[in-house]
Amino acid sequence: MQRNSKRVLGEYLVMSARTGDRAACGQLARLWQPALLRHAMRLTGDAELARDTLQDAWIDILRGLGGLSDPAAFPAWAYRIVTRKSAATVRGLQRRRKTGAALAAEPVAEDAGERNAEALADRGPLARALAALPAEQRNAMALFYIDDFTVAEIAVALSVPAGTIKTRLMHARRKMRAALDLSTSQPSDQGGSNDGI
Repeated sequence: MQRNSKRVLGEYLVMSARTGDRAACGQLARLWQPALLRHAMRLTGDAELARDTLQDAWIDILRGLGGLSDPAAFPAWAYRIVTRKSAATVRGLQRRRKTGAALAAEPVAEDAGERNAEALADRGPLARALAALPAEQRNAMALFYIDDFTVAEIAVALSVPAGTIKTRLMHARRKMRAALDLSTSQPSDQGGSNDGI
């Protein structure tokens, strides 16, 4: 995999931050914040939860920089911390929802369904196909194609074997291809039936 300028700058900032350079810590956070926030959003499914989770994750990331032996491993290492924090956040949310008090505060399901349908209708076919994937496959696809991670880096970030990541990517590609083939064939089928009327 090619090392892009973001990764090279990130390595430099990691090395500087490890020496106690507070400005480097801030620059490192600004550099990786958007990508890590997208990752937290994919995992939690909620913007506010993702921001809170990422804030907690940055505390662990900055505290743990001294123990990171290879600055080039920072992206996968940081993503793994965000993955674990997000999982803990979701587990905590699920526990709270089981209490009943949180269930009473939930919005009516019909309104949420209508909003989700409207949001999906506004997206393009690629975004809809990606959103329809199971969470594990969607996360692997996003890390591979959007965040430009290698399979090994994704395995570290998600704490699963590399073979599992390859399998998730394979199945996700098949589902995406089928969904995109279906979406491109539908307009032509409908157009053909209208011509005969």
